[in-house]
Amino acid sequence: MTSDPVLDRRRRIARLVSLGQRLGYGLFGAAVILFLVGFAVGFGTVGPLIVAAIVVGSIVLAPAIVFGYAVGAAEREDRQEGRPTLDEPEA
Repeated sequence: MTSDPVLDRRRRIARLVSLGQRLGYGLFGAAVILFLVGFAVGFGTVGPLIVAAIVVGSIVLAPAIVFGYAVGAAEREDRQEGRPTLDEPEA
């Protein structure tokens, strides 16, 4: 069985997409929790952390979403054309 370099690259990108989405959404979740903490005790020191979590989360999440759609579209096209996909590797 030979390894398809396109599928290998797509698999790496899909892995990075998954990591980026987990990190980005995790940072948004942390921003929400920090907001609740800031609401309870004051936003003095928590405010910049909230902003940082939202900014970094956005920087990480935006490309992850775009590349996620790209991987999905490539998989869908390969499936329609009868080519091997990440779900159905070559026999």
